[in-house]
Amino acid sequence: MKRVIIISNRLPVTISTEKNRVSVTPSVGGLATGLKSVHEKHGSLWVGWPGIESDTLTPEMTSKIDAELDKAGCLPVHLNADELENFYNGFSNKTIWPLFHYFAQYSDSNPEYWESYRQVNRLFADAVARVVQKGDYIWVHDYHLLLLPGMLKEMFPDNPVGFFLHIPFPSYELFRMLPWRNELIKGMLGADLLGFHTFDYERHFLSTVRRLLGYDISFNTINVNNRMVKADVFPMGIDYTRFHAAALERNRLGRNNQGEILQQIEKLHQDDPDFRLILSIDRLDYTKGIPNRIIAFEQFLKRYPQYQGRVSLVMLAVPSRHEVDQYQALKKYVDELVGRVNGHFARFNWTPVWYFYRSLPFDELVDLYISSDIGLLTPVRDGMNLVAKEYIATRVNGKGVLILSEMAGASKEMSEALIINPNNMEEITSAIYEALVMPVEEQKKRLDSLQKRLKRYNVQKWTGDFLDSLSGVSRLQGTFVAKNVTPSVTGRIRKSYSEADQRIIFLDYDGTLVGFHKDPAKAAPDNEVYEVLDMLAADKRNSVVIISGRDRKTLSEWFDGHNFCLIAEHGVWIRCPGKRWKQTGRFSNGWKEVVRPALEFYVDRTPGSLLEEKSYSLVWHYRGADPELGPMRAIELKDEMTTFLANHDLEILEGNKVVEIKTSGINKGRAALEFLAGKEYEFIMGVGDDWTDEYLFGDLPAEAFTIKVGMVHTRARYTVEDHLAVRKLLKGMVNLNNK
Repeated sequence: MKRVIIISNRLPVTISTEKNRVSVTPSVGGLATGLKSVHEKHGSLWVGWPGIESDTLTPEMTSKIDAELDKAGCLPVHLNADELENFYNGFSNKTIWPLFHYFAQYSDSNPEYWESYRQVNRLFADAVARVVQKGDYIWVHDYHLLLLPGMLKEMFPDNPVGFFLHIPFPSYELFRMLPWRNELIKGMLGADLLGFHTFDYERHFLSTVRRLLGYDISFNTINVNNRMVKADVFPMGIDYTRFHAAALERNRLGRNNQGEILQQIEKLHQDDPDFRLILSIDRLDYTKGIPNRIIAFEQFLKRYPQYQGRVSLVMLAVPSRHEVDQYQALKKYVDELVGRVNGHFARFNWTPVWYFYRSLPFDELVDLYISSDIGLLTPVRDGMNLVAKEYIATRVNGKGVLILSEMAGASKEMSEALIINPNNMEEITSAIYEALVMPVEEQKKRLDSLQKRLKRYNVQKWTGDFLDSLSGVSRLQGTFVAKNVTPSVTGRIRKSYSEADQRIIFLDYDGTLVGFHKDPAKAAPDNEVYEVLDMLAADKRNSVVIISGRDRKTLSEWFDGHNFCLIAEHGVWIRCPGKRWKQTGRFSNGWKEVVRPALEFYVDRTPGSLLEEKSYSLVWHYRGADPELGPMRAIELKDEMTTFLANHDLEILEGNKVVEIKTSGINKGRAALEFLAGKEYEFIMGVGDDWTDEYLFGDLPAEAFTIKVGMVHTRARYTVEDHLAVRKLLKGMVNLNNK
């Protein structure tokens, strides 16, 4: 494995400077744990802020810290108090954090925050520049550094760059509110691979890229200025073994090693063996839905009075960003809610809500996990929520129920939990009751499924999968780097052509043999096209195939009587000289009546566009539309159709100024393979100009001469500038026939 440079806002260590001595100890956390094995191998390096304001340090102390961090494989990016205030507390946590979590009303678009954010991202880029080596993998983490991938890719285009977002990516309608939306998206697109916790976040990101920048997107691959960028889903796991083993050990120790909290819980169980504990652990953040769970628990006690005195809610709220106004207001509200519930329901020997505003050491945290019968987590928006996974990992006695918000990324993997809407108090109340009365056999069945999944897809697997995918994207990008058809390449093509006895040449039509016309019906072949094709086909060693998205009627009108084969509608129909049109498979077109109204709506909204119907596809052409309006409408249409087609056997083809909806499985590559089956061709060539031809390039044999017209981002081996260059190349081959 190659060296990995990991970059995050904070380094995975805690620094102590007591008595003018520096000590560095590893931090404990999901990211630090997950990347520990990568960080310790192959001389890898971690870049980040060391956790101390630089203007509080003397030059001597700074040097000592740098030296100790170097021993730990860390490179510090020193930030002063102003930078931290504007970059971290400001843009990161007052601008991006609330907006990405759907609290747009809290988002503060302060230009000073933005300027500091830009400058600090540049400081990180400069730090990496001092240490990066050829071949290093670079992995950037989270919302604090959205601009960094773009900066690094500009500086080091040959180094693979990955980026992982640990919070939600919002819908386009929210993201577009940012004044610096384009800069942020372009910064993210500097990465070769972008990772998200869930498909929803990936989908929102791709939709935003399409709508803001208009880049071509094929499935989860984005064509960014001749670079291939991939977005994918990597749900982050936990160190399952660590939590599970710790729970077993704490269970074994039993009463011999109990903290204050466990002693109180033990006393309650002695008084009432059926006493139940509901656990809530979160940072005190407005995204976590903490007030909702208190209100729902209050409603539960009112609806089911038989549980008063028999159930308590333990709330561990870890202090967070207490200097921010919204967090101060939240704490005040939570304090009031807890006081209200306890004031109304508490008894001499029973407190309904145990509220702790602090963090706990690992062992005491595990004690809380194993002592709780129910885990209650109700975030109103959460990237993943690893607490849910930690709670499940510590269930070592086959008992326990997790109640989890559908707004947490973890809910996508943990369907065996009781999934609730965090804004529906009735639903949370009912879920608490359902968890309390759930039979032990049902609890065990759910836990078994959850634990097997979490054990299999742990944080180490998450790390490995991301880096493997980054490596795969890097290799794939190499296949998309095409070479221009230089004189030397032309020489190789001609040599191979002249030496071959059996040749086949696949030629796209629009954009390849002829230029584009605003009206597709007027792009008929000119005399030069007929002449060069006829002369190629006149050589008995040649099989010439026009492979087009055009309908068979149009191709028949243009090429009847000529000695070459025709493939129409991207591979639906095939016809060779002297034969009738043959359909390549059995396809359905009953879907057209459902899709046609949507396409007609875009025709009505986009003057100059038109709708074309083929046997098994519908095509929206916008070459004749306003040059700015057409692409914008195309982005909207593709986004709308992508969502609609998800549950249908249909796909979108994006050609040059066209959007085509067609039955899945029909493409030029599949059609070309039918021609090659059972035959031995010594010379194979395929030429095309848009995404529909990528199937052809991908399916032809590796030794084939595949040529892309125009765009460099392609599976083809070579590129030429335009259709005139294609004609010139074909004429050169014709001249060889005449020698």
